[in-house]
Amino acid sequence: QVQLVESGGGLVQAGGSLRLSCAASGRTSSGYAMGWFRQAPGKEREFVTAIAWSGGYTYYADSVKGRFTISRDIAKNTVYLQMNRLKPEDTAVYYCAARNSYSSSFYYTTDYAYWGQGTQVTVSS
Repeated sequence: QVQLVESGGGLVQAGGSLRLSCAASGRTSSGYAMGWFRQAPGKEREFVTAIAWSGGYTYYADSVKGRFTISRDIAKNTVYLQMNRLKPEDTAVYYCAARNSYSSSFYYTTDYAYWGQGTQVTVSS
């Protein structure tokens, strides 16, 4: 079982930056991966970015490439999402996700077994 606790959301003006953190506790395995999804009001939860724990390979949605960066601190079992040049359309609840099983897919909610409680990010224009 893996528990995820997110922090770092808030209100920021367009063009600004925020950093989200997600601390994981519990048992992990070699197939471990963590990701971020977001859900805006009235919309489905969508993939933002993910990182493979072993090797650190990263994956991004086209909408955030070049603006968002995912990173990990293995010692702290924590993943970070640095969000720069934020836009009003980035406004959403951001969810941290994790899995313990190996998969070549990182982009779907069904690729992850564990979820955080979500943190609100609001970008004003």
